[in-house]
Amino acid sequence: MRAAPTGKPSVRFGRRAAAWLLVFAAIAAPLLPGPPALAGERLRMSTTTSTENSGLLGALLPPFEKRYGCKVDVIAVGTGKALKLGEAGDVDLVFVHARKLEDKFVADGFGVDRRDVMYNDFVLIGPAADPAEVRKTGSAVEALRRIAATRSVFVSRGDESGTHHKERELWRAAGVVPKGKWYLETGQGMGEVIYMAAQLRAYALADRGTYLAYRKKTDLAILHEGDEELWNPYGVMAVNPAKHPHVKYGLAMKFIDFITREEGQAIIASYKVDGKPLFFTYAPKGR
Repeated sequence: MRAAPTGKPSVRFGRRAAAWLLVFAAIAAPLLPGPPALAGERLRMSTTTSTENSGLLGALLPPFEKRYGCKVDVIAVGTGKALKLGEAGDVDLVFVHARKLEDKFVADGFGVDRRDVMYNDFVLIGPAADPAEVRKTGSAVEALRRIAATRSVFVSRGDESGTHHKERELWRAAGVVPKGKWYLETGQGMGEVIYMAAQLRAYALADRGTYLAYRKKTDLAILHEGDEELWNPYGVMAVNPAKHPHVKYGLAMKFIDFITREEGQAIIASYKVDGKPLFFTYAPKGR
C-alpha cells in the first residue's frame, strides 16, 4: 500500500521555484519598460506672459512633455526680455508676439526657423463707466488721444513686452508723449496690469486672451476693439546653435513642429474660457 505523501517534496519544489523567480527577476528587471527617468531632458523656453497668464501653456505643454519624455522650463517675461534671454543663449527657444523684434532677432543671427503659431488681438479695456468716453471713438489712436486729453489714468506694461511695444506704436500714431501722474509705467506682466487697472479704475491695453482669462476676476470692460492695428500675431523660433552650441536645438525643433502642426494647432484652437476662444490658428503646418 502506497504511503501517504509527507508534503516535503512540494516544499522543496516551492523553494526552488521561488529561487528561480528571484533569479529571473534580477535578470529581466533592467530589460522591462519602467516609468520615465526622473531626470528627463529639459527644454528651456522664454515666452511672453500672455501665453502663461491665459492658461494656454497649461494645456499645450503636458502632451508634448509626455510624448518626448521631457520637461519644459518656462520663463514668462515681456517679449523684449524673452528675446534677450535668447540672445544670451540662456534658453533653447523663444515664443513671443512682436513681429518686428522677432524679425530683428533672426536677422541678427540669434534665432532660426521662425514660424507663425497663432494670433488674437489687442483690446483697450477700462472701467465700465468710461470717464474718457472711449466707446465713442472710432479708432484706438483716437481713444488714446481722448485718454490723454482727459488725463484719465492709464496703466502701462512698461516692460518692453509685445503689448508695450504695440502701445508705444499707438501713442506715436496719436502724436502723444504719455507722461504725468495719469500715466503709470509698471514693469509688470499682463495679469498684474489688469488687476492694477481694476483697482485704480484705469484704462490699459491688453491682449484679448489674457483679458478673457481674467475677466471674471475684475469688472473691467472692453471699450475699444477691432482695429487692424490691434492684430496680435505670435511666433516661435529656436535659438541659433551656431551662436550657442550648447542649446538643445533638436528638442526645440520638436516643440516648434508640435505647436505648428496638427496636434498643437488643435489644442490651441480648442482652448477656450467660458466658451470663447483665446487664440486663433493658421493652417495645420503653420505659415
